[in-house]
Amino acid sequence: MSLSTRAIAGIAGVVVVGAASLGTGIYWANDAGKPRENVATMVVGTSTTTAAPFCYNDGKPLDEDYLTKCLSDIKQARKDDKLPKLDVRASDRIGVGVPRELADKGWFALTNGGSSGQVPLAGGAEGEVLTGVTYSGSKSAGALMSSNDVTSVTVVSQDKSSQEYYAVWAFDLDNKSS
Repeated sequence: MSLSTRAIAGIAGVVVVGAASLGTGIYWANDAGKPRENVATMVVGTSTTTAAPFCYNDGKPLDEDYLTKCLSDIKQARKDDKLPKLDVRASDRIGVGVPRELADKGWFALTNGGSSGQVPLAGGAEGEVLTGVTYSGSKSAGALMSSNDVTSVTVVSQDKSSQEYYAVWAFDLDNKSS
């Protein structure tokens, strides 16, 4: 009699654990299909990473004070090694993508490489803002890398006509020798 009671208790335990696992799985599956809002994507070779904007104000323009604080916060996050990061070699190709809504407003991306300390990854050297384009295309990493151990990448959503800023993303690339 006690053996069947143990068996029933064991089956009940499995049913409870199974139901809990199923419930968690359904929750995860339901949540997994939802994209994170305004995520930018950094591509290096065959590796990618994504990030929500470091600075964003629910689609409203960023005022000067908020933007200044945000850039200071990015600098601190970079110092604390808390930014999304990928390894990069001079032989790699680098690209960056932004969400359609912000691409339609306008955007550009820069690295801290080159002799001037600023190289366009997307957009032009004269401050050209891309509109309607969601991906920068692949660029040679050798021309974009800084001479330091880390290359910083800053992606900015800026309205081409009003010049107002809407979002800022930050990534770091760990420079590796080929």
